[in-house]
Amino acid sequence: MEKELHEQYEYARNRIKQKKRLYYHFVFLMLFTIFLIAATYFFDTGFNIHWCIWGITLWLFFFVLHFIKVFITDRFMNKNWERDQIDRLVALQQKKIEQLKSKIEENNSK
Repeated sequence: MEKELHEQYEYARNRIKQKKRLYYHFVFLMLFTIFLIAATYFFDTGFNIHWCIWGITLWLFFFVLHFIKVFITDRFMNKNWERDQIDRLVALQQKKIEQLKSKIEENNSK
């Protein structure tokens, strides 16, 4: 009981850290976007006016990947999912071992 409570606490703590990092990522994305747009329009860099769109798009792509990791991948593939997968694979291995044992016993009885 104590172990399960501790695992639940650790899971909740880790999820909060992930979400907090995602929110920081979003805030930095917005600040970066504002800075690039302001730098493009206020300073004459000699580049095409739309060069900042590439930087914003690239950072937005990484933000979307981060969002998918936090809210989709890690939400469904957590400790319970890992345990279920391990239990399923162990059961399959035990089934194969039993089949091999029965084949060996059949061969030995002949």
